[in-house]
Amino acid sequence: MPSPTQSRHTLDAASVVTDDDYEQRPQIVVGRHMVDVSQPQFTWRAIVVGLLFGTLLCFSNLWFGLQSGWISMMSLQSSLVGFAVFKALEHVLDVPFGPAENVVLQSTAVATATMPLAGGFVGILPALKLLEESESNGARTVLNFGQLCAWGLALTFFGVFFAIPLRRQTIIKEKLRFPSGTATAQMISVLHKRPDPTLADEQLLAKTSATAINGATHGRGSSVRRRGTVVTADIVSDDSQVDDDDEVQTDYRPADDVKWVTKLLILFVSFTMSGIYALLAHFFPVIAALPVFGRRASTDWAWNLMPSLSYAGQGIIMGLPTCVWMLVGSVVGWGILSPLAKNEGWAPGPVTDWKTGSRGWILWISLAVMIAESIISLGLISTKELLQALGRLRAFYNKRKISSTLLSQPPDDVTTPDTLGQSVDDDTGVPKAAQIVADADLDEVDPRFLVPAWVTWGGLAASTLLCMGVVKALFDIPMYNTLIAVVLALPLAVLGVRALGETDLNPVSGIGKVSQVVFAGIMPGNLVGNLVAGGIAEAGAQQAGDLMQDLKTGHLLNASPRAQFIAQIIGSVFSVFVTAGAYLLYNKVYSIPGPQFPVPTAQVWLDMARLVNGHPLPPHVWPFIAAFSVLFALLPAAAVVVKSSGKEFVAIGPWSVRTSTLLRWWPSGIAFAIGIYNTPNFTLMRAIGATSTAAFTEAVVSHRKRSSADGSAVLSGQEEAFLRRKIAMLAIILASGFVLGEGTFSFFILLAQAFAA
Repeated sequence: MPSPTQSRHTLDAASVVTDDDYEQRPQIVVGRHMVDVSQPQFTWRAIVVGLLFGTLLCFSNLWFGLQSGWISMMSLQSSLVGFAVFKALEHVLDVPFGPAENVVLQSTAVATATMPLAGGFVGILPALKLLEESESNGARTVLNFGQLCAWGLALTFFGVFFAIPLRRQTIIKEKLRFPSGTATAQMISVLHKRPDPTLADEQLLAKTSATAINGATHGRGSSVRRRGTVVTADIVSDDSQVDDDDEVQTDYRPADDVKWVTKLLILFVSFTMSGIYALLAHFFPVIAALPVFGRRASTDWAWNLMPSLSYAGQGIIMGLPTCVWMLVGSVVGWGILSPLAKNEGWAPGPVTDWKTGSRGWILWISLAVMIAESIISLGLISTKELLQALGRLRAFYNKRKISSTLLSQPPDDVTTPDTLGQSVDDDTGVPKAAQIVADADLDEVDPRFLVPAWVTWGGLAASTLLCMGVVKALFDIPMYNTLIAVVLALPLAVLGVRALGETDLNPVSGIGKVSQVVFAGIMPGNLVGNLVAGGIAEAGAQQAGDLMQDLKTGHLLNASPRAQFIAQIIGSVFSVFVTAGAYLLYNKVYSIPGPQFPVPTAQVWLDMARLVNGHPLPPHVWPFIAAFSVLFALLPAAAVVVKSSGKEFVAIGPWSVRTSTLLRWWPSGIAFAIGIYNTPNFTLMRAIGATSTAAFTEAVVSHRKRSSADGSAVLSGQEEAFLRRKIAMLAIILASGFVLGEGTFSFFILLAQAFAA
């Protein structure tokens, strides 16, 4: 936390810059997005609070990851809790807690929270433990604390370093939405009473483009308002005025109008309620498996209801469409396929047994669905990326051609030859194509706030060498094979980042499976090497995706990318040691995998490794694998066709459905597969949580509409959208308390058991 003598200091990463320093140099570079230097960027107080809250999130994620494979970033919740902490301390703070600091805080918390997935603690490492002695070929499959830390550090860095150069293309040039990062920016803006940073971006981009070029050409100090700060084309002083003609008029209405104290109260109450359930379930285990469908369905077919508020909260966060398809997967898997396999004698063991029971039999269908959808989705993204790359190459060629033509013309000739088919700006004489190229740099920050190129590429090289050395030492895998795994992980991470930016879904599981398929040919018969290669690919995509979401948040709020990068590194390194210790505690107190923690994702990883290395499938499962694979390979392709049609409505038989609604409810293969590999008790509560929230939202909106019909209020379309956003925000906070409560209380129960043993 800064000392009183730092009250007027702005901290960017490791450097300290005073306000006086900024008076002696330009505050912004021509045509660049401005980092808000009026507020602290990097502070240790934000880092410490981010680490503390991220540690609680890490414990919670490890608990639920080992139970059901579910991990959450919790960036929204981190920003809210961080704001509440510093709001309570504001009377003793010399420097107010600002939005850029909040960005650094939530970046640290997210990096700390997601290590259970990025480090393979809920997938790869338990899968290694499940290997039979004949399958490990003498390789190490159980790691001690030091080895776990080395493994985590080996996977931590290269994805983070690789995300830095992706920022310019995905956030600055293409302006991909990154929905979670955008939502976090909106939350922080509301908390700190700033304008919504997402409003009027498209209008501002068009107006800023012309202003920047005109200002640079004619020397005018034209300016526009962008995200609540004055951004100028020329270098200007703090008291610059904005012309009315240049200002973009926008309704900067906050995302919701609920006080932060109310939000914090909701979070605290839901946290407490969920924690009480965790205590009750620990002392009275019977309540965690209620036979609501009858005793036979419970004992013979694993259909129970677990009234866990945390899983209801997960359902609220996931949303109703995802939970519906998860429930469909559960009904198909556990209500149809499981009894079929059992009754036909294809899976004669106990239903919940992974090896001989129907649980292991239907898992192959779940795996097939995930692979089919992931490969097709990644293929579609790759095709789109290739076409865009060809378009950029063509634009670059045209730009060079235009430039050479302009240079060859007399100075007073501002007309581009018609053969080039380019129009020219009447005022500047600059081709509009060149203006479009200039727009790419318009929204970038001053280089002082960026991560230097030598750090990016040097760090990527060093982290790759670290990964190669650690993997060699732990698993005796040749270093060149690890190098291949890292090199393969990088383009896969690009695909994951693009999918995340467009859909808010990072297909890390599918990315890992692609790597497993490739390494089945590179290292045939080596199951340990196959799992490690998949873990490297998953870690790269996960770390890169998390940082890109955070960088999107920071970009919208005028925060320093360099400060966020350092926060990500600090959070990730800290979390390696926290997660390794917690993982060993879980293994000391519980049997993992076991009844309390079945670790379904570990079974998926292991089955994939066995499949690509020639292990036979269970009897009679192949026709079902083929059928479901074809179905869920066609669905993503069909969704692209529907989306690219450009039609507002789509005819489905006698009905006409809005295209956006249809795509929102489009079948999700990943959700369907999760419903199969998780037992029904997890899925049912998720569906209940999502359904209850949707029903409550519709009830509130309908009530307001009825009031409007009586003449006591007017609920316009804009007001309805605003009301829905407000309910959704409060629901997310409620759900977060549910998730954090059980996860945190359960971890402290674990600590008590560990020290009592």
